[in-house]
Amino acid sequence: MFSPRISLLIGLISISIFPVLVKWAPVSGITSAFYRMAIGTLLLLPYVLFSRKLILPAVKLWIPIILCGIIFGSDIAVWNLSIQYSNATQATLLTNLSPVWVGIASFLFLTKKPKPKFWVGTAIALAGLTVLIGFDTILEMRFDKGFLMAIASGILYASYMLISKTVLDKINIINFLMFSMSVSAVYLLTLCLLLDQPLWHFSAMVWSVLMIQGVICQLLGWFTISYAIQKMDAGRVSLGLLSQSVVTGVMAWMFIGEKVTLQMILGGIIILLGIAVTFYRSKTDSPHPKIADRQQGNSR
Repeated sequence: MFSPRISLLIGLISISIFPVLVKWAPVSGITSAFYRMAIGTLLLLPYVLFSRKLILPAVKLWIPIILCGIIFGSDIAVWNLSIQYSNATQATLLTNLSPVWVGIASFLFLTKKPKPKFWVGTAIALAGLTVLIGFDTILEMRFDKGFLMAIASGILYASYMLISKTVLDKINIINFLMFSMSVSAVYLLTLCLLLDQPLWHFSAMVWSVLMIQGVICQLLGWFTISYAIQKMDAGRVSLGLLSQSVVTGVMAWMFIGEKVTLQMILGGIIILLGIAVTFYRSKTDSPHPKIADRQQGNSR
């Protein structure tokens, strides 16, 4: 398959359009999340059945797969609730702390520890995010229910990255997405019913937007991101996805006319610089040629 970095870039672009689509279709955040997962699952199901690629995972993998489905669904739900209790800016900033949580968890629990340049790149990227959001906004943050939910969203996102990495080392990506998305869809449907969220009587425009979310944001987006997670370090993928705020800003400017300021441009450049630091590979980082050949031969 193609380069994991290109795969990550495709996934990044695919999921970055999601906030723009949400603004086009004024639907409950949890409802939107449910249809995103449900449509993605229903479209993937015929492919895995007719191609006979649907394989039941080993018993020991069921718990982490179910956890991934619940955690991913919870992340979307909690993030939307954090916006309701506070504001989108605060929720976005705190949710994007996920690279920090991934790095800390990797350092504490995984054999492969983050390298110093990961922390340098993370610090630079978070500084860029601070510039993009604005210092005044950060100083005005309230340590309320919305604040705690946004922090929880970042931790959930980081947890999904780390757990899915362990599963994707042992299972085909298509099967992982099929089962984890099914769990997310059922979980989010349950939330919709419990919270009395609307599930039908939408206009044709809303249904078309929900369909795009399921196909582009979920199927294409998370297939390519899952491939990147499988082939790369989870911390680097998480940090790479931090640039989603930049890509979303550009798309919002192009498609719905949102204002782009010099401050936002400067913050975006700093974020991308931090990501570049992490992804830069020096000659000393390159594996031995024979090892590289074996790694290439073993790629799926």
